[in-house]
Amino acid sequence: MTDNSQQSPDRGPHSTPELPTTYAPAEVEGALYERWVERGYFEADAKSERPPYTIVIPPPNVTGSLHLGHAFQHTLMDALTRRKRMQGYESLWLPGMDHAGIATQNKVEQQLAEEGKSRHDIGREAFVERVWQWKEEYGGRILGQMRRLGDGVDWSRERFTMDEGLSQAVQTIFKKLYDDGLIYRAERIINWCPRCMTALSDIEVDYQDDDGELVSLKYGEGEDTVVVATTRVETMLGDTAVAVHPDDARYAHLVGKRIKLPLTDRTIPVVADTHVDPEFGTGAVKVTPAHDPNDFAIGQRHGLESLTIMDERAVITVPGPFQGLDRFEARSAIVEALREQGRIVAEKRPYVHSVGHCSRCKTTVEPRLSLQWWVKVEPLAKAAGDAVRDGRVTIHPKEMEKRYFDWVDNMHDWCISRQLWWGHRIPVWYGPNGEQICVGPGEEVPEGEGWTQDADVLDTWFSSGLWPFSTLGWPERTPDLEKFYPTDVLLTGHDIIFFWVARMMMFGLYAMDGVAPFHTIALTGLVRDEFGKKMSKSNPNSVDPLDWMDAYGSDAVRFTLATGANPGADVPIGEDWVKASRNFANKIWNATRFALMNGATVDGPLPAPAEMSATDRWILSRLNAVVAEVDAFYDDYQFAKLSDALYHFAWDEVFDWYVELSKTVFFAGGDGARVSGRVLGEVLDVMLRLLHPVVPFVTETLWTTLTGGESLVIADWPRDSGFRDAAAEAEIAEVQRVVTEVRRFRSDQGLQPGQKVPAVLTLGETLLAPHEDAIRQVLRLQPAGEGFHATATLPVAGATVALDLSGTIDVAAERKRLTKDLGLAEKEKADAEKKLGNEAFLGKAPEPVVAKIRTRLATAEADIARITAQIAALPAG
Repeated sequence: MTDNSQQSPDRGPHSTPELPTTYAPAEVEGALYERWVERGYFEADAKSERPPYTIVIPPPNVTGSLHLGHAFQHTLMDALTRRKRMQGYESLWLPGMDHAGIATQNKVEQQLAEEGKSRHDIGREAFVERVWQWKEEYGGRILGQMRRLGDGVDWSRERFTMDEGLSQAVQTIFKKLYDDGLIYRAERIINWCPRCMTALSDIEVDYQDDDGELVSLKYGEGEDTVVVATTRVETMLGDTAVAVHPDDARYAHLVGKRIKLPLTDRTIPVVADTHVDPEFGTGAVKVTPAHDPNDFAIGQRHGLESLTIMDERAVITVPGPFQGLDRFEARSAIVEALREQGRIVAEKRPYVHSVGHCSRCKTTVEPRLSLQWWVKVEPLAKAAGDAVRDGRVTIHPKEMEKRYFDWVDNMHDWCISRQLWWGHRIPVWYGPNGEQICVGPGEEVPEGEGWTQDADVLDTWFSSGLWPFSTLGWPERTPDLEKFYPTDVLLTGHDIIFFWVARMMMFGLYAMDGVAPFHTIALTGLVRDEFGKKMSKSNPNSVDPLDWMDAYGSDAVRFTLATGANPGADVPIGEDWVKASRNFANKIWNATRFALMNGATVDGPLPAPAEMSATDRWILSRLNAVVAEVDAFYDDYQFAKLSDALYHFAWDEVFDWYVELSKTVFFAGGDGARVSGRVLGEVLDVMLRLLHPVVPFVTETLWTTLTGGESLVIADWPRDSGFRDAAAEAEIAEVQRVVTEVRRFRSDQGLQPGQKVPAVLTLGETLLAPHEDAIRQVLRLQPAGEGFHATATLPVAGATVALDLSGTIDVAAERKRLTKDLGLAEKEKADAEKKLGNEAFLGKAPEPVVAKIRTRLATAEADIARITAQIAALPAG
């Protein structure tokens, strides 16, 4: 039947304390969480014989606070690890934070600016010390918020990407990559942020359509004139060629010649290059190798000079009238100067085009030639792709594989150096005679006059790419690394496949001898508002999840997020939905309280099926089916479906059907009440265990009260015993059919749900006969007394229900209302029939329109039949 009663060794007879009349999350959640932590429930044991289950938390920025995206993913990760812990796994959910190089440095620089200082005023060492002080004072706010949400993480293993162990891991892998020729230093075009004063990787640039300008201008003189167009006129100061397609006859006479570059005393060559599209614009393009990646490639092919015309703040450095101007000021000044010389051919404003912006500060990014450190990604990215293709790593949902392959199969070398002071400093030293030495952990740093360390730090994503194994002690072969690597699941948003997932795959496979960092990549969507719009701090739709937790409790927020979690799909959420989840928590509380007051218990073994009623056997059959269903949904990361299944089982089947149908048994007392009390206790026990990973607080409070057990966190996960009773399910389905039909009739007649009505039930030899008392209780049907007159008779499921509605409704008013509704339905039917009988209309109207009218006709006909029956059922008068 069920074997769940044998899973808790601490169960046994106990006195059941009375629950408060209402559930107050604020009075429960904080103390309950601290008790879990103090008792060490979330701490994993590397020496355990139990099988491991590991998730490493995507490390939030040390500057951050909990937003709905965090709450969403943390809810799902917590549910996974709580369930696995209950299933007997040694579950490790490892927490930590990212040092967030650019964001954190900006915070401290803002503090210094308020003091009238810059980081250069206090020097690098003092600045880094100042950042550490800021981190201790302000950083990590999100960790406290994670506790508020109920995150079951192992706080004893909390890590930080700049802590000593992780810093050693960063230095170790840099040295290994360097020695293997996979890290190199070279001049390349990079994305430069003039505000943050650092290089950015491609994935740290957000592109958006901006209103700009497109200016067409003439280069050269006389017959040697070429018209080019640009959105960044200021870059012409760094042009070193004009390029045309080698097959373009219009410019064949110019290829190899030099032409005059306006506003300068230079001439530049015209080169032929297949990169140029002769069908686009004039078929000629200006070439600025130091300020455009495509132009840089052309310059490399033709041996062109690369002229840098701006400094790190995007201020023009070329001697002349524009020197010292900001790039945008220079743009306007240069257009005016060209206009005065008659060089402008056309100007288009506004010209909407895609422009890159720094993902941190939103400043327009400037492509710039710069000497930087790079990872040669080709062999690493291939290994990351192969691990998914050969099945070592599964991406869920499968349709997300394409996005992953599109990235790893087309990845460019990764710029990993950042011109910051906060972060892992690049472990390379330069000597006085051009020497370059990479120093690994434990190796001696070069000493002597003239030796200096590289001033740059590593991209934050470099250190977070090591997260699945560095947090477990790598490069040492620690017990944690041996036990918990590879991790089981990476659960994260599909938006950071490029930022983080691919980096971890590359580094994990490389550092761990081909062993991928996780078995499964479970990708979620993004949290949006109830209308599907993206949430943003700059928009009024942004929500602080802590506000909702204050108002409705953490369980309500968690359940709302889980119910929207379809794999890979975005999650709409609104406050009304959180209120509904709060109502669900209250329903669980109130129903469990009622059950405890009426004899629900887990004491003793379950009675034999022969002692049970069909209602008891039905709910236990359904209980086991739901256990199997929920397990299948968990294994497929279908959080929305498992939450929906538990919601409807708890609210509909347990509370609205089983409890209601069993009230007459409980009220009567005796053996029937004893048996049903034990069955209800079993159902609540298992149901609360199933709900616990998603809504841990209310379930913990109720379960410990019901069972006397220590904690649901360490209780056993329910198992499907295989018990099914098709006959009982069929019997209760007939009861539900009768109740539903009579309820519908009562509602149609305008009766209140609690209004009692005299009735005669003729059940005969049907399956319904044993359930007459329960049916009467649920439907509020009184026994027929003297003067009973059946004003309506409902045949359903082989039985009849005769009702006497005289005196319960205003017959005249109800007849008037129904007659009006009937007239509207008849008019709707006539309108639809008229359109469908019009051949001209049918010949012209699209099929979807015609189908919609046919649906309207069918609905109207059904309404007419229903209302006619209701009128006929009214008492005379």
